[in-house]
Amino acid sequence: MGSVDYLIVSLYILGMILVGLYFQRKAASGIDSYFLGNRNLPWWALGASGMSSNLDISGTMIIVALVYAIGAKGFYIEIRGGVTLIMAFLMIFMGKWNRRAGVMTLAEWMKFRFGDDKEGKLARLITAITSLIMTIAMVTYFAIGGGKFLDEFLGIPNLLGLPSEFWAASVLIALAMIYTVASGLYGVIWTDVFQGALIFLAIAYVVIRALSIDLPDEFFVSMPLKETAGGGYKAYLTSFKDWTNVMPKWNLNIDSNSVYSMYNLFGIAIMFYLFKTVIEGSGGTGNYMIQRYFAAKNDREAGFLSLFWTFLLSFRWPFIGAMAVWGVSLATQITDPEMVLPAVVSTLPVGIKGFLIAGLMAAAMSTFDSTVNAGAAYWVKDIYLERIKPDANNKQQMRQSYLASILIVIIGLGLMLVIKNINDIWGWITMSIGAGMIIPQLIRWYWWRLNGYGYAIGMATGTIAAILWKILAPEGTAEYLAFIFSAGLSLAATIVGTLLTEPTDEKVLLNFYKKTRPFGFWSKIRDKFSTEFITKINSENRRDIFSIFFAVPWQCCLFLMWLMLAMKRFDNFLILLISTVILSVILYLSWFRHLSTEVREEKEK
Repeated sequence: MGSVDYLIVSLYILGMILVGLYFQRKAASGIDSYFLGNRNLPWWALGASGMSSNLDISGTMIIVALVYAIGAKGFYIEIRGGVTLIMAFLMIFMGKWNRRAGVMTLAEWMKFRFGDDKEGKLARLITAITSLIMTIAMVTYFAIGGGKFLDEFLGIPNLLGLPSEFWAASVLIALAMIYTVASGLYGVIWTDVFQGALIFLAIAYVVIRALSIDLPDEFFVSMPLKETAGGGYKAYLTSFKDWTNVMPKWNLNIDSNSVYSMYNLFGIAIMFYLFKTVIEGSGGTGNYMIQRYFAAKNDREAGFLSLFWTFLLSFRWPFIGAMAVWGVSLATQITDPEMVLPAVVSTLPVGIKGFLIAGLMAAAMSTFDSTVNAGAAYWVKDIYLERIKPDANNKQQMRQSYLASILIVIIGLGLMLVIKNINDIWGWITMSIGAGMIIPQLIRWYWWRLNGYGYAIGMATGTIAAILWKILAPEGTAEYLAFIFSAGLSLAATIVGTLLTEPTDEKVLLNFYKKTRPFGFWSKIRDKFSTEFITKINSENRRDIFSIFFAVPWQCCLFLMWLMLAMKRFDNFLILLISTVILSVILYLSWFRHLSTEVREEKEK
């Protein structure tokens, strides 16, 4: 980078720190303020922050790598997590269901669902522990991508026997920690809003530049090779028509020596990714994403923030497509597909380079700050206050918030020295440890009989299974096998644990159903309420079930539409645009216009 680039990046960093310090006093008033912003943040800020939090460097680098190497079909691989398809479910019903609990964390939600006796406390503790494990994994994932990216520009040498990527990630994380620790969710949200604006300017520049690039009819792309094949990278010939083909194939026929050959059974992989997404979306989510809904003011604003979040997030895809196109045009400079992003940025002129690096640092920091803030809440709210020091004063609670944030980061950075590949850690997060948690989180909404013991046993079993898979599974094993292993053991443990123990107290279940109003197997509980109340709930649930069948393809068409624009496939862009408009009209009639209609809770008799 030139001196002008360093100046731009320095001004950005200074701005982030000042915003964080500005909100420090407001955030320090209590943990409800520190972790939820007193539930007084506007929906558009929560939505914009959510979008910024989903645009991380690590995720962007791996998605760009997949689209660069495999073409538009790489979109379908990232249904596993990078498309964030669970937003459709959060938008239609899952966001408002979570908001209605009035809690701070997913672990605290267990008290709402299972009560405050032994089973509720056990479910809460296990959820807090597994959520902290997931948070640490996410920090590691963030550190690998951020370190790889910044290492290309900072020129930090290897020190103390540790690689330069580690030190680059440490610099990025240390800067983000300043405002994250100081100002909590207030700082996270408002810095994310500012960073979101910076990200959009970077996206606009990259897309406009990429539209001036004309790719040849045939060109080479690079793919990583398996360690058993000697490692390294190899160039493969492809055609523009096939590379930009948005229609998925049953088989990809990638060289068996390539790491990406794990996606050769493409049809099976996509079905599993969709299956996993439907389960995850129907079961809700955790950590920083669900924190936005716990902080929402009401059902209506939960819907608004979801729609705004999803719309803004769609603009990630023209950026990814543009970066992939640009990477192909630099074919002779690309070996590692995961390095396409920094390789493109390195070709930019002085000034523009600094601006884009600042934008990508913003993307990285916005994911990191949200993850750490949400993760620290599990320690403070669900372990420290619940199990260690229930009478802790505000000063002690805030001290624990700061210490938990720092410790999470230190452990995540340490794991970066063991795990080197972005796709490796991302695949494990989305298809292994995520799969181990996904079944209990699904069943908790739809089956009254699930109790806290079954939930806790299922979560613990799935998490342990995922960790064992990471240690023992051979290199290159299909990701859907990891999903089957972790989710299968978790499902069996959840059902057995539930059926061998007593049901949850009926009073707890009545309160949960009265406030949340889910669909599913709740007839035993529903029969306790008036016919009028149940009729209104049925009407709301029927609209939501109908709408979700259109919300998922709507989100896919919206994202693919922008990807096709960046790849200059205007024929596909037009078809997807028309599809998006039609689906938008249907969703307006079936979902959006009903957002202000809320079913009032049944009064206790």
